[in-house]
Amino acid sequence: MKGCYVLLIKLKENKTIQIGKLGKIYFKKGFYLYVGSALNGLEQRIQRHLKKDKKTYWHIDYLLLYAKIINVFYKESNKREECNIAKKLDKIFSSITGFGCSDCRCKSHLLYGTLNKINIIVLETGMRQYKN
Repeated sequence: MKGCYVLLIKLKENKTIQIGKLGKIYFKKGFYLYVGSALNGLEQRIQRHLKKDKKTYWHIDYLLLYAKIINVFYKESNKREECNIAKKLDKIFSSITGFGCSDCRCKSHLLYGTLNKINIIVLETGMRQYKN
């Protein structure tokens, strides 16, 4: 299966985290959305994110050392759609500049917002909830 996904993440406390070469970033406690894609194995990519022990490779890996994925949404597709989704979400939520977008021209692929608004908006993008 190919496509894009959104991780719904909860950070329990305010935290400054070293995010690879991006540097130290201050994160407010609360809920975050991370938008990604996997055109060579969507299920495997999601499962990797859900694993506790893994090598820190992507920006999101550093955040997940301190935060927990509480839901995953996905959309099957043969083309990259994560940038379009991230741009739509950026109009609604606060973004963490430069996070998760070193291979594109987006402002960010990590957004911050309230849980109720997040669930409503993500489902409006046509994504489905991932069942593990």
